[in-house]
Amino acid sequence: MRALIACGFTTQKWNEIPPPAQRLLEKLAAILPSYRLPTVSAAHSRHFMPIGSLDKGREKTTLVFDTWANVGEESLEIHWNCELTEEELQVLGQLTQCLSYLGRSESWVEAELVTSKPPASNDFDAFPHRDGIHPGGQWEQVSLMAPLPPKIYAKWRTAMTDRIPEEKQKSSARRRRERHEAMTSYPKDLLDCLMKDTAWWKQHRWSQPPGSQRVLYWRRGIPEVSTPERRIRPRVSRVSMMLLALSTPSGNRSALPPCARTLPQAELLHSAIVSRLARGQRVQCPELTGRDEQGKPLSNGHRHAHVLPVDLDADGHLDHVIVYASMGLGEVAQRSIRTLRRTWTKGGVGELQVALAGAGDLDSLRLLPPPLNARIERLLAPPGGSRIWQSVTPFVPPRFIKRRGINTLIGQIDAELASRGLPSVEGLEVLPWNADTLALRHFVRRRQRGGMQPPVDVGYTLRLHFSEPVVGPLILGYASHFGLGLFEAVDN
Repeated sequence: MRALIACGFTTQKWNEIPPPAQRLLEKLAAILPSYRLPTVSAAHSRHFMPIGSLDKGREKTTLVFDTWANVGEESLEIHWNCELTEEELQVLGQLTQCLSYLGRSESWVEAELVTSKPPASNDFDAFPHRDGIHPGGQWEQVSLMAPLPPKIYAKWRTAMTDRIPEEKQKSSARRRRERHEAMTSYPKDLLDCLMKDTAWWKQHRWSQPPGSQRVLYWRRGIPEVSTPERRIRPRVSRVSMMLLALSTPSGNRSALPPCARTLPQAELLHSAIVSRLARGQRVQCPELTGRDEQGKPLSNGHRHAHVLPVDLDADGHLDHVIVYASMGLGEVAQRSIRTLRRTWTKGGVGELQVALAGAGDLDSLRLLPPPLNARIERLLAPPGGSRIWQSVTPFVPPRFIKRRGINTLIGQIDAELASRGLPSVEGLEVLPWNADTLALRHFVRRRQRGGMQPPVDVGYTLRLHFSEPVVGPLILGYASHFGLGLFEAVDN
């Protein structure tokens, strides 16, 4: 009954219950319905729920067992044995069609009104108890809560309010206030009772919802408690990219880490992903670790995961992370990334929230809404590629820079390009520090969580010219798997 009323206010734009709906609800409340129940099995989940207190700066939690009845694809049928007018049937049909949940808000339903001939009474699995009737040994009694019939509630309310002393002409303000409070503790009618929430009836010291009664029902059978049937998981296809969105608990975007912390943020996120994967055991996921089963580095041309924190809305703060692996991310890697919920930032206000924003191939990133797609278009280049690329994060040479030979700046860049199967550069510009490039000078350029250190802690802002179009992402140099050496396409 409460679900039908709530549905009316939320979907039928009621400001108050209209007269046809009042008549409908009063008729239904006057009848104890019978039920045909679906086959069910009892189930539960376990999770840690916050309890609103802090312990050493973190919110305390408690283990909660959340139970429910698993009904599968079967239906629950409810039968009220009463006559409704066409107008009342129309209202009930509209309400049932719009009913989205029954009971708790997690209990999603699809409902419809059935107006065909009702089934015989012996078809019901649950029906109200009647004196002198016992259906047999396969039935059990259960106690349910139901609304009082409207006439019975009205008669009871009159009897209760008649006990309240009448207000006299010379009654004090206190006496008048007490009488008013006593009168308002009894809702005016049954529909008013059904619209009172838990906080209201507890405030007025009701031990159960006003206008309700406990009734006995006969129910056939007992819910089965058994080992749930294991479902065969569908095979998960490999993807080359997963996009994660970063946010703060307060929603303050200026509290997100600045772009200069690209490298440490990528390291922290990668560590969190691998930790979820490991759970105290040796990790066997080459696309995330970059190592084979013997623990040796992969020699496949940097095809394992790149963790690329990016600023897609151009506000100077990292708001997304692209996890990209040209060899593909398998089911284990996807599950570890998909289930990650938080990471941290050194010196920040607290943890960062992480949510999966998308997965697929790189071109699916182009489907992001404006203004995010504009930055993606530069990071990937147009579908036909681009001949000119410029630094988004500083390029850090993986070896000492020499004046001649293969370890010159251009020699190291060509070696990096060759290892990724890309053509050599036709021209190289080292951009001066100015208003457009100065921000790259303050980037963190040394890894803090393992890995080799760069031979020289120096970063270059470069513009690369190719003889043929190149499609991104283009990532070169030291710590390129953690966001350094990222380039974007420049209009030719």
